[in-house]
Amino acid sequence: MEERIPDVIDVHTPSPARMYDYWLGGKDNFAADREAAEKVIAAHPEQRRLVRANRDFLVRAVRFLADQGIEQFLDLGTGIPTSPNVHEVAREVQPAARVVYVDNDPIVFAHNQAFRATDDRIATVQADVRRPSEILGDPAVKRLLDFDRPVGLLAIAVLHFVPEGEAVMATLREALPPGSFVALSTGTYEGLTPEQRERIENAYAKASAPAVIRSRAEIERLFAGFDLVEPGLVHVAKWRADGPETRGRLLAGVGSLKPAD
Repeated sequence: MEERIPDVIDVHTPSPARMYDYWLGGKDNFAADREAAEKVIAAHPEQRRLVRANRDFLVRAVRFLADQGIEQFLDLGTGIPTSPNVHEVAREVQPAARVVYVDNDPIVFAHNQAFRATDDRIATVQADVRRPSEILGDPAVKRLLDFDRPVGLLAIAVLHFVPEGEAVMATLREALPPGSFVALSTGTYEGLTPEQRERIENAYAKASAPAVIRSRAEIERLFAGFDLVEPGLVHVAKWRADGPETRGRLLAGVGSLKPAD
């Protein structure tokens, strides 16, 4: 199967996925993405280090979930593939692990299609995280994931582009069976000056998904219905690691689904 290349790509509107790719040193980005990404760096010079710390958190969280017996993963806002990918990490522990990658960026979709072409335990869905019911009803999701068995839900650095994050998480949580987990990281204005926060928000203002920066209490509400595992909600560099904190922060945590009452 040939990789699907999008017919039309908007190269003039910054894409969060392509900005993230630029911070990681990737090449799948355009001038508008780089310009917006550099504005964020100007407001927060440690942005590249923060993004790498977030990527490291993803790897640790997926490995932790696999160690708990999770064999199937739903990865929201996956971004442009960067090795090691979720399926690569999960299969170090669970060789039969299945993964559905979800993103609305056409370049991300095209790259992820390459995985699907060679591996029937991987699917990619082009969908908007803000419409979780459509994701859950997607034929690829229904084919690959068994919601009668525990699922690892990944929402890594995506909910700070989703104003209705609590409602999205509630819909997804209701679909998950007991024994499931969520791994989540998202932006907070803890550690930022008001000026830095304003400059970062302005950098994303014209992007395809403007930034939504939350307080710690608001991020904790995203975990409603889940029990946070140790060490709780912390800087991404500190979740089961001892990396250096940055002034700007992504708070991260892993939660296990509470049993039904």
